[in-house]
Amino acid sequence: MKINDVKEILNKIESVKFLLPNGDLIPAHFHVTEVGIITKNFIDCGGTIRSDKVANFQLWTADDFDHRLAPQKFLDIINLSEKILELENLEIEVEYQSNTIGKFGLSFDGANFLLTNKKTDCLDKDKCGIDEPNLKQTSSCSPKSGCC
Repeated sequence: MKINDVKEILNKIESVKFLLPNGDLIPAHFHVTEVGIITKNFIDCGGTIRSDKVANFQLWTADDFDHRLAPQKFLDIINLSEKILELENLEIEVEYQSNTIGKFGLSFDGANFLLTNKKTDCLDKDKCGIDEPNLKQTSSCSPKSGCC
């Protein structure tokens, strides 16, 4: 889901709810503590230089149980981020505290924003000798392939 998708949804809903992958709702008194841009420059296991850029929403809960983030307030935060940070219409990654900071994708089911599980992946399977049908194996790189 991208920034413009969230903005469109926020203009239509009456309350903002986030559902975790396990089906639990994030407590209604959550805060959006950050809206930002994360840029990652890296070299994959095959030696290819890559870059990735996502918008980031950080959600947090405190002991202020009466707090509720209205859709318009959330929209105001995003609009300010677009103006000040020159935030583009990027894919969104959501951070939320569990045992450690969890990173999630984002979708919408018509009533709730859904935090979706993210997974790691080999980005250069050809160089690592990984055949698509064999991806069900637990090991992603052969030690003799030269990629790991």
